[in-house]
Amino acid sequence: MKIALQRCCTTPVFLKQYESSTNAILAKLGIEVVDIKEFGCCGYPLKNSSKKAYAACSARNLSLAQERHLNLMTFCNCCYRTLKHVNVLMSEDAELRKDINKTLGKEGLRYEGGVKVRHLMEVLYEDIGVKKIQKEIVSTYKDLKIAVHYGCHVLRPREINQFSDPGTRSIFDQLVALTGVETTAWQSQLECCGSPMLGVDNELSMDLLERKIADARLSGADYLCVACPYCQLQFDRIQRMLISERKGNRPIPSILYTQLLGLALGIDRETLGIGENELDISGIMTHLTKP
Repeated sequence: MKIALQRCCTTPVFLKQYESSTNAILAKLGIEVVDIKEFGCCGYPLKNSSKKAYAACSARNLSLAQERHLNLMTFCNCCYRTLKHVNVLMSEDAELRKDINKTLGKEGLRYEGGVKVRHLMEVLYEDIGVKKIQKEIVSTYKDLKIAVHYGCHVLRPREINQFSDPGTRSIFDQLVALTGVETTAWQSQLECCGSPMLGVDNELSMDLLERKIADARLSGADYLCVACPYCQLQFDRIQRMLISERKGNRPIPSILYTQLLGLALGIDRETLGIGENELDISGIMTHLTKP
């Protein structure tokens, strides 16, 4: 299987381990990732300032994937939601489609639709499949409890994303559980982590984060597990700030799913960037056992 990868703007700077761990697990599972060097931002930061600019950014990337007869995958929830939304807009809004294609035409591009936008979790669960992943697992986790955090933009709005059914033991929980961990039920699992408020209202951002951490702790979780770059930064880098600024908070480290799965697949910790997370997650390796 070959697929174009939309990388998140923030990961090359702040989360290189998400890039390296994603590359490693997909290679291990037989997925050929195509990096299209002309790809730009998905347009998410422009959503509330210019609908046309917002749509043009994603439409351009979709047209570049279409040109190569490839579907498009991303590991960023914001990119996922934006690309899915623009795909719908380009299909349903004829006037916008005409306007965007006029702009794309300056680069010799045009988007006619038909490119399927996939989240990394969907590729793992639906395209590769749980059975194939299980066959590649060389170690499983024992006596480890994980609080799974989806992130807002992968689930909502449901009518556009169609990613999973909120409130059920959905695909992310199942992908985490196949590594042998016990997933915990926690009250604020589907609530915002506070990342969108960072830089706008830092106190509110910290309040939302603090509540999430408290709920995860009450569930008995040893670690959080995420698949969104912005959620990971909030649970890792900003949680470290929270501990420093608001004394008395006990950390719950957050591990990227690609790191969690990568260790179970036998990929080395350096490739997975285990030491690059700001809150120490190396202790998770003591829970690995040979099946």
